[in-house]
Amino acid sequence: MKFVVIGGVAGGPSFATRLRRLNEEHEIVIYERGENISYASCALPYYLGGVIEELDSLIERTPEILKVKNNIDVFTKHEVKSIDPAKKQLIVKDLQTGEELATNYDKLVISSGARPTLPPIKGASDAANGFTLRSVTDAAEIKTYIDQYNPKSVLVLGAGVMGLELAENFKHRGLDVILVDQLSQVAFPYDIEIADLIYDKLIEKGLQIYLNTRVEEIRQNGNEVVLSDGTILNPELILFATGVAPNNEMTKTAGIALSEDGQIIVNDQLETNVPDIYAIGDIIKTTSVVTGLATSSMLSSAANRQGHMLADIVNGTPMHYRGYIGAGVAKIFEYTASYAGMTEHALKAAGITNYKSIFVTPFDHAYFYPEASRLNLKIIFDATSGKILGGQAVGEHGVDKRIGELSVAITGNLTVFDLPDLELPYSPPYSTTRDPLNIAGYVAINQMTNVVETIKAVDIPAEDLIEAFFLDIRESDKAESGSIKASKNIPMNELRDRINEIPKDRKVYITFRKGLNTYTSARILAGFGIPAILIEE
Repeated sequence: MKFVVIGGVAGGPSFATRLRRLNEEHEIVIYERGENISYASCALPYYLGGVIEELDSLIERTPEILKVKNNIDVFTKHEVKSIDPAKKQLIVKDLQTGEELATNYDKLVISSGARPTLPPIKGASDAANGFTLRSVTDAAEIKTYIDQYNPKSVLVLGAGVMGLELAENFKHRGLDVILVDQLSQVAFPYDIEIADLIYDKLIEKGLQIYLNTRVEEIRQNGNEVVLSDGTILNPELILFATGVAPNNEMTKTAGIALSEDGQIIVNDQLETNVPDIYAIGDIIKTTSVVTGLATSSMLSSAANRQGHMLADIVNGTPMHYRGYIGAGVAKIFEYTASYAGMTEHALKAAGITNYKSIFVTPFDHAYFYPEASRLNLKIIFDATSGKILGGQAVGEHGVDKRIGELSVAITGNLTVFDLPDLELPYSPPYSTTRDPLNIAGYVAINQMTNVVETIKAVDIPAEDLIEAFFLDIRESDKAESGSIKASKNIPMNELRDRINEIPKDRKVYITFRKGLNTYTSARILAGFGIPAILIEE
């Protein structure tokens, strides 16, 4: 049987090598229109930043290695132009010679991925100093430009995760970095509690950031950039990190069902609607494990796992792809940011509103052990059942560990009521006696059982902003925090002695402050018959 794979990098080679390990008889062929078949695309920003010195070290497999070790025929710089399912035939173009040839398949796997897109900005395509980053070839071109022209400044368009990784690495090279994004926050799709902390870190590191700002025009071949607020920038290098589009051109005449945004729709066998054609990786629209709704799976880790599973499926193992959770991590200077599952942005976009969230800031390890710092952790859960829908965190240590554990909890369909029971390893250098996930569970259960009421600052009724009593429980040597101005400051340790200063005929809010003291203060007030609402920000 002949298996043909369209696309390399992550999913395609994963499928092909796994299938060869399972079966020596199949003929396996991969067509890749780029120069390289398998490489660590997520590491490319670190090559540009000089953290990784050798570009060749990112190339994981070559066509020669795949042929010798796995008996897989690989054709790079070959683009599949069309698919004829009736004939089970492909038209493939050799991009070096221009020659087109027809080849047949018994089963076809589309792993063609996605490509970066230029934003619809006048002059963007004419910018001689403008680049996108997706492949080893892109990275080599950017590095050549840097070596030749020695730019002192770079403009990164797009402050999502890719944009932030590029920004950090260019800063590491010593460039002045400008970030521009039309959204009101950095690090989308992280929620604002996490994004604000990342923003503060970027400012601390000297980045110049323009939010709620568009690029109106790029002039003089990229040497002049006009922003929507009238600012004119003169960057010496421009990186476009503004999104990707699926490489679906070959599917459009094949009758393969696509989503509205152009991704291939697959079932739990990773099959398309056309017999003997499968799809994996960035090109597909699959199902969210969390919501059951259609979702993209735009991570190389997902593509690798899908490729491995699909090889088992086509080889006869009874398996089902249960869908995509979405779990990612990023290094942002000294911070690590990570997420698993749904963010509030994603839930709102899906029309899901029956959820609650908590935001806690425990130490990442025992406070008395050196270098302890705050782990800023947000968990989102179903307001009725407590089912965990997602989580995000940012901090200096242990972030990826906690979110990885949370991803396992989501996979196991756990609820916040299960989090206090998680038995997680403890030693002072690594954790606290009650792990941050345990603590998050306690706080979430308090919400679920109405032990304490919380509200987001933006949801406070307008009349309460005028008439309610806002209590700040910080110690006198601590700085104010949060966006709501307090009616009075009474440190938590003085609450019992000064309880008569808190009115019982007005609604009481406790202003935002990180840590456990706000919750403890609410319980003290409750003991004196004063219900208090904690403000989240």
